[in-house]
Amino acid sequence: MEHHFFAYISRMRYIQRWGLMRNTLNENDMEHSMQCALFAHAIAVIGTARYARGYSPEKIMALAAYHDAGEVITGDLPTPIKHSNQQLHSEYGKMEEMASEKLMSMLPNDLRPAFGPLIRHREDTDEWRIVKAADKLCAYVKCLEEKKAGNLEFEQARKSIKRALDRIDLPEVQDFIAEFVPGFSLTLDEISEG
Repeated sequence: MEHHFFAYISRMRYIQRWGLMRNTLNENDMEHSMQCALFAHAIAVIGTARYARGYSPEKIMALAAYHDAGEVITGDLPTPIKHSNQQLHSEYGKMEEMASEKLMSMLPNDLRPAFGPLIRHREDTDEWRIVKAADKLCAYVKCLEEKKAGNLEFEQARKSIKRALDRIDLPEVQDFIAEFVPGFSLTLDEISEG
């Protein structure tokens, strides 16, 4: 029997992010998911190495890789719209649940237990908290890169996201910001010299 889960997931590359913003470089969900997975893994490694956290960096990386998988069905609703009112936010949450179920139905029965926690993730876990921090970091980095390219369209978003990042009370997230994020404001020559 054929299963279309990965054929469907691979279409994440067609889901464009930042739909309401003028971009100097377009970004799709697949690219974003890869960056988010890398950031989440690094944050988990920092937490484990420096703060004796009990994270599984590989599990967190996998969760981050699939964190937006449902958008292959729902599309990427811009954040200002998604959070504009409680009813819309609630209805979009229902759509996300339906999308998760649809994706799960595309897997063989024997693989569903392994993919279920990645597709239908629990949002009350430490792992999810790391993924959401990494997701926010990706948005912040996008804002920095747009600013570096001379695009001021993302300036207000940058300020708002930075305030949200500053409120995250995980030292591993703050370490990542302090040690790795400044490089995203540099040119290739500046990075290479360092």
